[in-house]
Amino acid sequence: MKPKVVITHWVHPEVIEYLSRCCEVIANPSRETLARAEILNLAKDADALMVFMPDRIDEAFLQVCPKLKVIAAALKGYDNFDVDACTRRGIWFTIVPSLLSAPTAELTVGLIIGLARRMLEGDRLIRTNRFTGWQPQLYGMGLANRTLGIVGMGALGKALAQRLSGFEMQLLYCDPVALTQAQELAWGLSKVSFQTLLTTSDFVVLMVPIQPETFHLINSNTLAKMKPGSFLINPCRGSVVDEQAVSEALASGHLAGYAADVFEMEDWHRSDRPSSIPQYLLENINQSFLTPHLGSAVDDLRRNIALEAAENILQVLQGKSPQGAINYPVQSN
Repeated sequence: MKPKVVITHWVHPEVIEYLSRCCEVIANPSRETLARAEILNLAKDADALMVFMPDRIDEAFLQVCPKLKVIAAALKGYDNFDVDACTRRGIWFTIVPSLLSAPTAELTVGLIIGLARRMLEGDRLIRTNRFTGWQPQLYGMGLANRTLGIVGMGALGKALAQRLSGFEMQLLYCDPVALTQAQELAWGLSKVSFQTLLTTSDFVVLMVPIQPETFHLINSNTLAKMKPGSFLINPCRGSVVDEQAVSEALASGHLAGYAADVFEMEDWHRSDRPSSIPQYLLENINQSFLTPHLGSAVDDLRRNIALEAAENILQVLQGKSPQGAINYPVQSN
């Protein structure tokens, strides 16, 4: 019998075709997220599982799926998945580490410009038939000669720095690991402390993973240290930011604007995660620019991400070590 592979979310037909050559593929044909019970029912006798951002794998899930050999995540961040539990049960866990940085950095540039130049307000003005021609209105903040601070200089931070290097801005960054002098010179970057970055930046961009030390990194205390009238942009993980504190900083006028592609209510690993986005952020189009987790939503890239996850699956089923592995199973099934 062919090994069974379950794909929890919609993927391009090429991905299913690729796996179907040697596997029985059960794929979610809709664009909706399946309930956990539905996924468990499909995966209980599966050899491999391809998972996505909304999925959550824990010990209780794995107990129901004794045949699993590999869980391939079609993503880079994996805080929703208990990798240690996979390791103990002899299950490979793989990610796609390198394809998401460029599209997320591109989107971040769009968030920065869209927020600072008040583009959503302008769009609404026209669509409500209130635009009769040029007027001195909706003055925003340009990027030239402004200071932008990047918190976190991993692959995503580097990708953003590369794209911003031509905007005639002063670029700051903070990270435990310094870039090389050549990188700093090439991208026009200066390494500073987190405190200095907050107090001097007109734009603060968050590029860190969600970890205990980055949970609510931006809170009422750190927001108070930010430059009055500055902008905050979050394309990394929702819970890096205390959204309620951000709402209050916007309402007080201390923070000029907030743009986000990720939200606390998406962080399924949190038992205390909010059930929704704060109403103030949703309603206040004058100060917020929100996108529905579009960081990697580029058609050909999403296909390639899923294909790379599929390759990880086939490598395990062929008895090989998968290229995207982040663990080494204690034993094989």
